[in-house]
Amino acid sequence: MDNKPRNKYWRSWFNKLVLDNRPVVSLIIILLFLMILYMISKVTWIFSPLKEFFGIVGFPIILAGVLYYLINPLVDKLEQRFKLKRVLSITIIFVLITILIIAGIVSVIPVIREQSAALIKNWPDYWNSGVEKVEGFLKDPRLGDLKKQIDGIGSNTVQSWSKKATEFVDNTVTSLGSVIGLITKIVIGIITMPFILFYLLKDGHRLPHFIAQVFPVKRRDGFIQILTEINTQLSQYIRGQLIVAFFVAVIFFIGYSIIGLKFALTLGVAAGFLNLIPYLGSFLAMVPSIVIGAFVSPIMLVKVLIVFVIEQTIEGRFVSPLVLGSNLDIHPVTILVVLLASGQIFGLVGVIFGIPAYAVLKVLFIHGFRAFKKNIGGYD
Repeated sequence: MDNKPRNKYWRSWFNKLVLDNRPVVSLIIILLFLMILYMISKVTWIFSPLKEFFGIVGFPIILAGVLYYLINPLVDKLEQRFKLKRVLSITIIFVLITILIIAGIVSVIPVIREQSAALIKNWPDYWNSGVEKVEGFLKDPRLGDLKKQIDGIGSNTVQSWSKKATEFVDNTVTSLGSVIGLITKIVIGIITMPFILFYLLKDGHRLPHFIAQVFPVKRRDGFIQILTEINTQLSQYIRGQLIVAFFVAVIFFIGYSIIGLKFALTLGVAAGFLNLIPYLGSFLAMVPSIVIGAFVSPIMLVKVLIVFVIEQTIEGRFVSPLVLGSNLDIHPVTILVVLLASGQIFGLVGVIFGIPAYAVLKVLFIHGFRAFKKNIGGYD
């Protein structure tokens, strides 16, 4: 008996029911992906050496990468406009950066250190004054129930922080070695970072073509295109965020100086750093400013809020659209979800690097899905 018609029938049935069925193929791909993740979770010990390796070299590489995206356009302009050799252009920029760092250490750092020490010293007074004013407001009989709830929350919060403080004091001696180790890694990272940055600036533009050599000739152009898009996304985001953070620091410093708020320079610099956290940084930076303004007087508090409104208007209407534009093409709700998820999983590092990591994964997913559509068919 000939089995060919029967085999042909079963192959046709299988193709129609499985291979040509997009929902089934999608479910199979998702299942395989989850199985791979499950298997990886069972052999995490394999990645321990990699974890140790990146724990040592990760900090200087990331720092050098961030500075690379900030400095590389300047190197390109010096090389193209003034016809300078790339090594000479890098050397000139390094000398200028060294001069700026020395000037900052001599003039700005002492002021920030003095203001920070005074702010930390006087912070309990500012905070207690704010608490007293809130309690005075809550003495209104109409707010009796709300006061009981806030008192309960405050009591629980104080107990929680007291417990954490006690645990911190108990663990300080035992964790001293870890702190020393962390400081050592940071110092080594800062020392080695300029060398990594120099070679990134010198040979970074050749890196995609060098990596592409491990791929077949037919796949190299596509791989280089993916790396180019990833590089564009990262450069636009990192460079834009740093520039916006600088302008935010300057605007807050000028605004606080005009209204006469204490610690203007420190609060402005803190606002600039916190602005690296999208959407949330500026609001977090306002907390100490509002507390200090409320301690001084209600009029000062109003002035602080006016400065905040002006800063948000300038940043939202002029600085961010001019610098960032809409290059990442990420919806604000998506940004908030990514921030919450990455912050929950990876902490502060996840909050800072969650958005660029999402941009990279987005590029990889788009190209992967295009290849999938091309191979599977039926999407046109």
